[in-house]
Amino acid sequence: MDGRLFFVIGDILVCLVVGSIAGWLSSLIVGVGWNMIFAMILAMLLGMIVGGLLFFPLGMLFGAMEVMLPAMLSGMVSGMLVGMWSTMESLTQLLGLGYGAVCGMVCLISIWAINNQLRGIQSNG
Repeated sequence: MDGRLFFVIGDILVCLVVGSIAGWLSSLIVGVGWNMIFAMILAMLLGMIVGGLLFFPLGMLFGAMEVMLPAMLSGMVSGMLVGMWSTMESLTQLLGLGYGAVCGMVCLISIWAINNQLRGIQSNG
């Protein structure tokens, strides 16, 4: 993960956009009373499709390898969580959008933390 400001802003933007769109679409499609497992799988696939489609325009701006993992993970997790939540209570479209954005940011923070742990302490020079 690149630490330059342009790429950091790109990672944040990608996770917010993909997560919020996946959450919004999941809240539109899944309704109260659906089977939770079926809703989770359907919304996860929907989030993966959203992440895959938005990967191309966002990847051209911020770099393919920088965008691929955050986009796909944010879409998948946002879709799963908002989809399962929608089976338990009725979510408005705005709540689905907001919860999806929060899921996207949690995914981004997790990716950055795991990446820093895997790289270890880096010397500058």
